[in-house]
Amino acid sequence: MGKPTGFMEYDRIEAAHRPADERVRDYFDFTLPTGAGTITQQSARCMNCGVPFCHAGMTLQNGVIGCPLGNLIPEINDLVYRGDIEGAYERLTMTHPFPEFTSRVCPALCEGSCTLGEHELPVTIKDIERYVVDYMLAGGRIRARIPRIRTGRNVAVVGSGPSGLACADMLNRLGNDVTVFEKADRPGGLLTYGIPNMKLEKSIVEDRIRIMAEENVKFILNTEVGMDMPVIRLLGEFDAVVLCCGVRNERKLDTPGADLEDVHTAMKYLSAATKRLLGGASMEDALTDAKGKRVVVVGGGDTGTDCVATAIRQGASGVVQLEILPRPLESRTEDNPWPLWPRTQKTDYGIEEAIALYGEDPRRYLTTVREIKGLQGRVTSVVAVGVEWTSGGYLFPKPIDGTETEFPADMVITAMGFTGPERALIDQLQLEVDARGCVTANNSDYKSSLPTVFAAGDMRSGPSLVVRAIDEGRNAAIACDRYLNEEKNGKIANLII
Repeated sequence: MGKPTGFMEYDRIEAAHRPADERVRDYFDFTLPTGAGTITQQSARCMNCGVPFCHAGMTLQNGVIGCPLGNLIPEINDLVYRGDIEGAYERLTMTHPFPEFTSRVCPALCEGSCTLGEHELPVTIKDIERYVVDYMLAGGRIRARIPRIRTGRNVAVVGSGPSGLACADMLNRLGNDVTVFEKADRPGGLLTYGIPNMKLEKSIVEDRIRIMAEENVKFILNTEVGMDMPVIRLLGEFDAVVLCCGVRNERKLDTPGADLEDVHTAMKYLSAATKRLLGGASMEDALTDAKGKRVVVVGGGDTGTDCVATAIRQGASGVVQLEILPRPLESRTEDNPWPLWPRTQKTDYGIEEAIALYGEDPRRYLTTVREIKGLQGRVTSVVAVGVEWTSGGYLFPKPIDGTETEFPADMVITAMGFTGPERALIDQLQLEVDARGCVTANNSDYKSSLPTVFAAGDMRSGPSLVVRAIDEGRNAAIACDRYLNEEKNGKIANLII
C-alpha cells in the first residue's frame, strides 16, 4: 500500500475543465491535463481496503457495484503512487483493452462503489486512469502486439463499436484471424459517430484502429452484412460469426408533429454533426445544423447532454431540455445505499455550458411533450406538459392537465433511449430473440440459436454503457474461441477413433 494515511491527508481534487465560454467555441477536449503531483496525491487516497468493491463488477436488482471489467484498481493506484506509470498501464490492460475510451466517457461506476466514498468523496479513479493512458499515448508507448501463434481459424465480427472492437481485439490476441464488418464509412460505431469529439476526440479512436490493423485485424467498411454481404456467404467463409451490432432502433416521440422535418433522433443528429466535423458531406447538413435555432432536447442522460453541448457549439440561440423523470436528490436515499451506483443529481459538461451561456439550467424535470407545432412542415414550438408518476402495477407517467408550457422552437432532438437492435440481419439469420428483441444468448457461452453465431454487447443484453459493451465483447470472444477449440479437438478425436 502506497500511503496508509493518504485518504486522511488529501482531499479529492478532480480534473479541471476549460472555461465554458472558451470551450464552446470549438470541438476539442474540454478536460485539462492533471499534473503528476496531483495524481500522486489522488492515488495516495486509495485505502487499499480489505474488500475493494470498486472492481466488483456486480449487477443487482436495484443497481450495480463497481467496474464491470474487474479492473484491479487498488493495485493500479498503488503503482501510480510509486511512480510506475508503465506498470500501472500493464496492470490496467490485463483486464481492459481500451482505457483511452473509458477514461473519457465512462460515468465511473468504480467511484460509486469506492469504500472511501461511503463517508467521504471517493478516489478520482477515472482521472487516475486517464493520466496513465495519456502518459502512454503522449510517449508513443502504446504499440501493436502481434500474436506469435495463429490458430488458422477465421472469425467475422459484425459491428465495430465498443463491443465489436473489444471482441475483435481478444479474438486476435487468442490467435484467430479476425475480420470486422462495419456499415459506416469509418470504424468505431458509437465511439466515432455517437459520442461528440469534445468528449472523445476521434484521433483517439483512429489511433486504436490503426494499432489493431497493425496487429492484423482486418476492417471492411461501407459494408452492411445482410445487404452488401449476404449472410449465406458470411456463414460459409468464416468459422464463426460474432454479432456486435448494437441497438440502433431509437425510441421516437408518439405525439402530433413528431414527423416534422426539424425533428431528429439523437444518433442522427450527433452522427451528422461528427460527419461535418470530419469533413464528410451530408444531405441533412442544413436540417441538422442548430446554428441560430431554438433547440428543444427531449430526454436526459448522457446522450441528452451531448446533444445540448453539440447544439451550443453549433451556435443555437437557446436550448431547453425536457426530462420526464423527477430531479434527482443531492444525496443518496435509503433505497440507494453505498456501494450501489449513486442516483444523485449531477451537472455534466453540457449543462454547465448552457448555464454559462444562457444564464439558466436548461433542464425541465417531470415534463414531457404533448405536441410539436409547425408551419409549412417546419417546427415552430413545442407544447410540454408536467407529469406525475403513478402506480398501476408498475410506475408510469401521467400528464397533468393545466400544466402546459409552450416553448418556441426551430429544432427538436429526441434522446429517449433505444428500443432494440435492427431486425433485418436477425431475421435473415432466423435467430431467437427475447422480449426486448435482443438476440437470445446466455452469459456463459454467448451463443445464439445458430451454432456458429454468437452475440455480444447491446445487441445481446440491451442498451448500456461503453464499459459494459467492452466487457461483453471480451467475454463473447473468449466463449467463441473456446467453442472453436472444442470443435477442433472434437474433430481430431473423431479421426483418432
